[in-house]
Amino acid sequence: MSLRTIDSLGDLSGKNVLVRCDLNVPLKDGQITDDGRIRASLPTLNALINSGARVVVVSHLGRPDGAPEAKYSLAPVAQRLSELLGKGVVFASDTVGSAAEEAVAGLADGDIVLLENLRFNPGETSKVDTEREEFAGKLAAFADAYVSDGFGVVHRKQASVFEIAALLPSAAGLLIQAELEVLERLTRTPEAPYTVVLGGSKVSDKLAVIGALLPKVNTLLIGGGMLFTFLAALGYKVGSSLLETDQIESVKGYLAEAEKLGVEIVVPTDIVVASKFGADAEFVTTPASGIEDTPFGSSGLGLDIGPDTAARFAEVIAASKTVFWNGPMGVFELAPFAAGTKAVAQALTQIDGLGVVGGGDSAAAVRALGFDDDQFGHISTGGGASLEFLEGKRLPGLEVLGWQ
Repeated sequence: MSLRTIDSLGDLSGKNVLVRCDLNVPLKDGQITDDGRIRASLPTLNALINSGARVVVVSHLGRPDGAPEAKYSLAPVAQRLSELLGKGVVFASDTVGSAAEEAVAGLADGDIVLLENLRFNPGETSKVDTEREEFAGKLAAFADAYVSDGFGVVHRKQASVFEIAALLPSAAGLLIQAELEVLERLTRTPEAPYTVVLGGSKVSDKLAVIGALLPKVNTLLIGGGMLFTFLAALGYKVGSSLLETDQIESVKGYLAEAEKLGVEIVVPTDIVVASKFGADAEFVTTPASGIEDTPFGSSGLGLDIGPDTAARFAEVIAASKTVFWNGPMGVFELAPFAAGTKAVAQALTQIDGLGVVGGGDSAAAVRALGFDDDQFGHISTGGGASLEFLEGKRLPGLEVLGWQ
């Protein structure tokens, strides 16, 4: 069975189409700091608008606890979406209440409305099937068809992702199609040499993807907070750096497995160690074997890969034909500890092949560090969803659209 696409829905002119986007963008003081996910939704929304559909957009933002919270309102998103589309976007101040009903009823062909944050309603993320089904039914009452285009949530069994697809003629949008095309290349037909770069804070979040990808890759580069569990597995002391002691044996197992498979796991040889967590911290660069030999002793914190490691990672990436990167190399939000992440991003822009930034913090990092989206082969909109796909997990939001 193959993925159902928008074409399968037929002529949508004059029909109400409910579109599940992932507009979960970062906000600071009510201002959007990264509109990448909004821009990623534009191809599908423009296609529907141009077909004469009456478009009802739904999304979540943040993690409100099933009730309205002003800081999680989608109102700033509606404004930005209007600017990017070049046309007015009506904003409804509730999800399935009177404001939403009135806004949807007022739509003309080619118009678009954005409903308030789905997670203001407890039915969206409820663990009780019937509660999700009830909320999905109320959303479905607004539409003649459903388009799923929020790739960042397809691994979630939620009302607007899963249950609603059974209530309306349903299909995947252009964003989901694009994401799947890239992920298929990474899992089924990667061109060698194939390098995976993993960072982020917790090794426990990445063990499953390491296990799934080891038989497929040539090189695995390890950075971020998770690197210290690898160093500990190699017998190094890591001071007060982030360490998951309960994962050391698992990491040793993967190191042994990689050796058997002929996969090179590159662990940092030098580390930027700081006196504390903060942009004003004192810091030094030290060999990975000497983290506790710095002036900060056992209280030193590793906050970035060192320059030698960054150069080595860039060299490996440059020699690769396929690269998947998920997770920053250090605390890129703090200027003294952003160099490792920037080096990886820079190298990824220069490869002769497919370079994929795996969503989440990696996508935020490349934009925060001044890179443009079009400098990369692909920037995913779904960090967790991308990882679960690469792990080989079943994703309910895709299966309900016919994917297998």
